[in-house]
Amino acid sequence: MKTGKTATPPLSGLSDYARDARKLAMAPFSNFKVGAALLTADGEIITGCNIESATYGLTLCAERIAVFKAVSEGFKKFSAIAVVADSYIVTPPCGSCRQVLWELCGNIWVHIADLKGHKKTMRLATLLPEPFDKRFL
Repeated sequence: MKTGKTATPPLSGLSDYARDARKLAMAPFSNFKVGAALLTADGEIITGCNIESATYGLTLCAERIAVFKAVSEGFKKFSAIAVVADSYIVTPPCGSCRQVLWELCGNIWVHIADLKGHKKTMRLATLLPEPFDKRFL
């Protein structure tokens, strides 16, 4: 979803978009709902939520949905992503999401938060210190 915003919101504001996206998550099996909000270099915010499949292997995470939506809408440069889940500790992106984020977004800021207000912000390279990418191909 494009918001039309041009000003870069603070990362805590970005998590508000992720929190709203989380409400649309479809997680009937795990009930682990996640929302993500990806900030483009142009200041657009693209959201995503996780969507589960009964086989779990076909489930897509909120982060990858947000990234794929953004790329399919023509965005190529990104500055941050916020991820919100309802968990007892803030939950970072899974390994698959880290890889996709690295390849399509680069070393962006990653802001993770829960519904209770706990949060943590870091660069993607901190979460994925030795990434596999096109340099090896």
